[in-house]
Amino acid sequence: MQIQEALERVRPVDTGAMEATRRKLDGLIKPLGSFGRLERHLIKIAGMTGSSSFDFSKKGAVVFCADNGVVDQGVTQSTREVTAIVAENFTTGDTCLNALCRVAGAHVIPVDIGVAADLGATGLLQRKIGYGTADFTREPAMTRDQAAAALEVGIDLALELHGEGYGLLSAGEMGIGNTTTSAAVASVLLDLPVERTTGRGAGLTAEGLEHKREVIQKAISLHRPRRTDPLDVLCKVGGYDIAGMAGLCIGAAVAGIPVVLDGFISCIAGLLATRIHIGVREFLLPSHLSDQPACDLVLAELEMEPVLQTEMRLGEGTGAVATFPLYDMILEVYNHMLSFEDEQMEAYTPLV
Repeated sequence: MQIQEALERVRPVDTGAMEATRRKLDGLIKPLGSFGRLERHLIKIAGMTGSSSFDFSKKGAVVFCADNGVVDQGVTQSTREVTAIVAENFTTGDTCLNALCRVAGAHVIPVDIGVAADLGATGLLQRKIGYGTADFTREPAMTRDQAAAALEVGIDLALELHGEGYGLLSAGEMGIGNTTTSAAVASVLLDLPVERTTGRGAGLTAEGLEHKREVIQKAISLHRPRRTDPLDVLCKVGGYDIAGMAGLCIGAAVAGIPVVLDGFISCIAGLLATRIHIGVREFLLPSHLSDQPACDLVLAELEMEPVLQTEMRLGEGTGAVATFPLYDMILEVYNHMLSFEDEQMEAYTPLV
């Protein structure tokens, strides 16, 4: 689906379903709002799906895999070959994400949207836009057409998965160098200096971190991405994985399916999607407060409160999948706990 068509089809939330869910939660034999953010998220999901009945039995952890040309500038400990190795490992069950998904009862859905190698692993969705992005210290990371195509990959995948019966998705990524691209996008979208948005990624020395900041500033100064044009920001200093996740968020808003954001990189994709269409924000759920710098600033900009604060910074979508069992738990309470009416008891009433 083309971007413009998708944006025109972004759903408004169903306030009636949200109110029905709120009333049912308040009628259960427990203190009002005692499950905190989990209750608020369930109410929000009702608005997304347009129903006060929920089915999370089929959950998908979507992970977009792509390389980034800026790795050539020495901004990471690892080489780009790691992206291809881990992308294929998603299909054999040998990653941290696979381990968490086995516990959470979720399917891993890996997508090659821009790995700099030809991969033939069974189970790896082939949606390659290019063999990695360009080195954005020399030229824009991608063309505007490539950025749009990568967004459309995510949009279409959200619609496909909704059609296959998935009731809950997470947005994850795998790509060496993508904390650099994310920090660049964050610096532009949030209008912050690179020192505020750039962290050590998977592990850099103090000297390495300073070099990484200099590389990002060089790219921003060279290309002057326009803050008011999210696609311009994406194509000049972003990555295919960020684009794919942003597209997934937009597609979810078309299909009416919740997407759980992971950490900093995933949240940047969510922010980018909301800058493309503000209505997308209502279809996104935060999972955790990443240990990467500026994640809290991005969540604040999205007006979202994370469920977990575990100092995770693994990526792949692991933080998002860590919340899946919590959604199963609150849904079990919602579906099977007795109500005040069942027991002919007087219900709690709000005191404020």
